[in-house]
Amino acid sequence: MVDVILRLIDSNALNRLRSMSIEQLVLAFESGRLGDERPAGDPRFHRGFSVDIEGDFLEWADKSNGNLDAASSLILCDWSSVAEWRCWDGRLFLYIEPTIEERFEDTDEFLNADVWQRLTSNLSTKDRQSYSESVILDWMKRREHLGDTLNPDEDPRILPTMESHKSLTESLFDFIELSKEEDLSLLIGREYLEPEEWLLDGEKLAEAIA
Repeated sequence: MVDVILRLIDSNALNRLRSMSIEQLVLAFESGRLGDERPAGDPRFHRGFSVDIEGDFLEWADKSNGNLDAASSLILCDWSSVAEWRCWDGRLFLYIEPTIEERFEDTDEFLNADVWQRLTSNLSTKDRQSYSESVILDWMKRREHLGDTLNPDEDPRILPTMESHKSLTESLFDFIELSKEEDLSLLIGREYLEPEEWLLDGEKLAEAIA
């Protein structure tokens, strides 16, 4: 399994970066001048370290043909992010299906912006605790249907797995709530996914930079 990755991008910060030439970006990142201009991250969530992201851009610039592409735009999105949420793609069947009342056949469907929009809409009628509890109850029912035990004495992984589901669903709820703030764009991707295939506000990066 691989991680599906969601990031919230400060669109104003991203637009400022994309208005600069590659030469200007290289000078700014090399000097550290942009450090104070990076949007503040939400302390509840992880995001990439500035020094690592800036290094990635400088490495890309050394090999570039002089134009921003999807790979460099993904790096600039990472620098402009205020929050990141990720989890194994297989777990998203549990976290999304019960809430939007639809069954999915393939994890690729979790790269569809419409799925996340529908989840956001449906979560507006729930609170953090009720959403998390509904996911855990559905997970327990699925285990029972498969004939798997829910007894921690028989399977020591039960309680740690339950706690993991609780933590991830609560943080996903918080992430969705944060995504409603003005000037934040949703970036959707997955480990090992080509930069061109990442979605920014529902549009592939390859098209968004055209």
